[in-house]
Amino acid sequence: MILITEFMDEEAVEILRAAHPTSYVPGLADAQEDIPARMAGIQALIVRNRTQVTQTLLDAAPDLKVVGRLGVGLDNIDLDACAARGVEVIPATGANTLSVAEYVVTNALILLRNAYQAGHAMKAGRWPRAECSGREAFGRRLGLIGFGSIAQETARLATALGMKVSAYDPHVPVDDPAWEGATARHLEAVLATSDVISLHVPLNGATQHMMNAEAFAMMREGAVLINAARGGVVDEAALAAAMRAGHIGGAALDVFEEEPLTAEGAQIFKGLSNLILTPHIAGVTQDSNTRVSAMIADLVLERLG
Repeated sequence: MILITEFMDEEAVEILRAAHPTSYVPGLADAQEDIPARMAGIQALIVRNRTQVTQTLLDAAPDLKVVGRLGVGLDNIDLDACAARGVEVIPATGANTLSVAEYVVTNALILLRNAYQAGHAMKAGRWPRAECSGREAFGRRLGLIGFGSIAQETARLATALGMKVSAYDPHVPVDDPAWEGATARHLEAVLATSDVISLHVPLNGATQHMMNAEAFAMMREGAVLINAARGGVVDEAALAAAMRAGHIGGAALDVFEEEPLTAEGAQIFKGLSNLILTPHIAGVTQDSNTRVSAMIADLVLERLG
């Protein structure tokens, strides 16, 4: 039996149903407390980022063999507990790389230009031309914190626009061919020299609030920040303060410390300009959803036999 707790491409769901009894309940992540009661007899669990695969859930799932992750981040899954029980965890590695890279580059262009929020003023009868001249991407430096596959694809797209690219990632060997697409630098140098900073790191003890008041102070004045990685990597209060002080010139946030972002949680950003907020969709396009869903459906079926 297969349980799917978050949205998945319908064609992939039908492929699963043709092979195994499959329960597709895409809103189940909104009722986490109800999931353990559904785990009896479940051999495969398919989730996105909101379903918490905890020890409690695993205790209720003695038949579970595999967890398919419709995406790549795994911080919602207790990997140690899964390993201890012999439950394989399968992410959709590579299937949404282009979607996230396009999201980063698109937002870099929007934030640097600082023109696309002018519609409200124009509808009110203003003509804010002087406020919207902005900057070109060509010749400016994109700094990538983390240089995995998504960051490398982002570097490729940014280079095609004429941007210079530098990156920090101590886990990528210095002789890796990937560095042909970027200049390797220390974190402090990336922060200090980049016009655009984009985050590409997982959330763990080392990266929690790595973008804090101290890091923002290192960034060059007017630089912009893009976070499509994990919300906890950014200290949101410190970011808002740096933007209000005029030191950070703009930001695009697709992920947040608490999701979904509530009206109350959004108050920290109230009144900020050149700010883009999106609901954790950088890696979710119609195209990537098809690829991610098909990949996980194939891999889960392969594991179940």
